[in-house]
Amino acid sequence: MYLEFYGFQEKPFSLTPDPRFVFLSKQHREAFAHILYGINNRVGFIALTGEVGSGKTTVLRTLLNQLDVDHYRTALIFNPCLSPPELLQSINREFGIPASDSHCVNILDALNRFLLQQNAEGRTVVLVIDEAQKLKPSVLEQVRLISNLETDTEKLIQIVLAGQPELVEILDRKELRQLNQRITVRYHLQPMDFPDAVDYINHRIVVVGGKGRVMFSRTALRRIYRYSRGLPRLLNAACDRALLAVYARDTVKITFRVASAGIKDLTRNIQPYPQRRRLILIPSLILLTALLSAGIYPRSQQIIDFFRTAQHVEATQEQTKKEHANPRAEFSQIMAAELGTVLESESARRAFNVLAGPWEVPSVPEGVALDQFQEMERAARERKLRLYKFSGNLGTLLRINSPAVLELTFPGVDGRRFISLVGKEGELLLIEPMIAGRNWLSFDEVERYWSGHAFLLWKDPLNLLTNTSQELRGDNIKRLQGLLKEAGAHRLDLTGVYDAPTISAVKAFQLSKGIHQDGIVGNQTLMLLYRSVDHYAVPELTAGKK
Repeated sequence: MYLEFYGFQEKPFSLTPDPRFVFLSKQHREAFAHILYGINNRVGFIALTGEVGSGKTTVLRTLLNQLDVDHYRTALIFNPCLSPPELLQSINREFGIPASDSHCVNILDALNRFLLQQNAEGRTVVLVIDEAQKLKPSVLEQVRLISNLETDTEKLIQIVLAGQPELVEILDRKELRQLNQRITVRYHLQPMDFPDAVDYINHRIVVVGGKGRVMFSRTALRRIYRYSRGLPRLLNAACDRALLAVYARDTVKITFRVASAGIKDLTRNIQPYPQRRRLILIPSLILLTALLSAGIYPRSQQIIDFFRTAQHVEATQEQTKKEHANPRAEFSQIMAAELGTVLESESARRAFNVLAGPWEVPSVPEGVALDQFQEMERAARERKLRLYKFSGNLGTLLRINSPAVLELTFPGVDGRRFISLVGKEGELLLIEPMIAGRNWLSFDEVERYWSGHAFLLWKDPLNLLTNTSQELRGDNIKRLQGLLKEAGAHRLDLTGVYDAPTISAVKAFQLSKGIHQDGIVGNQTLMLLYRSVDHYAVPELTAGKK
């Protein structure tokens, strides 16, 4: 609504976690450092706690996006309401381990073989469990047993437990003391202080191209901070309402009064509908009882009829809402039914082949299973391509502007299913294969069933993929510097050394593309670098329906 008025490219205060908007406050930087320290030193267990809306999930997703697939294997469990066998199956599925039977011992053996293989190949395996405060004690005990998988010298898997403060109380239980004693790295994510909150607000406005186009007065910032208590989610909600309130007043300055009006609107009518209905009906029933007791019989039947009519109208409205919602529910059922009739491996093969087309490489023939990440990765290598496993949100994925295989999960459908994202038209996402005669899905329809994982094919013709650091030097660094110059880093010299100017050029490029600025040339940075240079033919998302 207010995007055009302010000249924003998109909403600056969306509640959806988005690595492009990541602002690392002092607290978030410390949390990041603790988790990385634990992973890189293979301590085994790491615990991250914080209040609702403090930014835990954003930190975790940003972390996973920075762990390069050539050096790490990662899995994110975001549905903790599982039994011990279900948890093990979910972990193996996330790591792409072929399914065995449902017996815990056999599943654990398959996981152990996978961990030993990854360790032999020099990779660190990381398991992140979000909302861990919802895990049952029996499931937490299963997590502890997973941590027993180790060599004589080191842990084979690094486990990050992230959750609300209640997680600390749960781990303090006597029956979980063995697990609690193994957690050697812990961090509690505190809310931001006022200076960080101000920088956070300004950062998000700059990201959407709104610098200088909207102004928050100091008193408005204080009012918003006092309401949010430094929690990013509440800061986003309050700032979004403040922008809406000032837009309605046709001005660009957010004052204390405007911020207060937005917050008041945000907190108004927070009681759920059934409770509000009771608050209305109770006084009405008292009035009705009083009238009947006073002997107003001639009017009593009319009053009773009035209440019956009101109930009928309310029931009709509820039914209308349900009927209105039916088309969406119906299509969701059709989508689950259609994709559910195809085996997971066949669904993955078909989706992979859709991506193979624009790269002009051979399709994967029928009968070849591709339901695991390693199998997709092998198929990509055989075609002289690389496979990038993306973890994040839909907005970030679309900004990469590359065809992608989306991983979907449906209630009642065993395993995962895959569709290919091939284009975007307005608010519609173009897909293959067609579902129920449609070659598009809405954002809501995708996000309802998307796991947050996607697979992208890309090519590294200069063979630059490496975890670069300041000590690296050689011809590959010179080629990287040449690519950066072609992409716009005109003042960069081709020294062949990964020096400070090169790191600055990488960070500047990452900033221009809206990805995390870490100075590391990983999959995502390289994909976007090649896409920024004209003479590399790179498939893009189409812009219209076929």
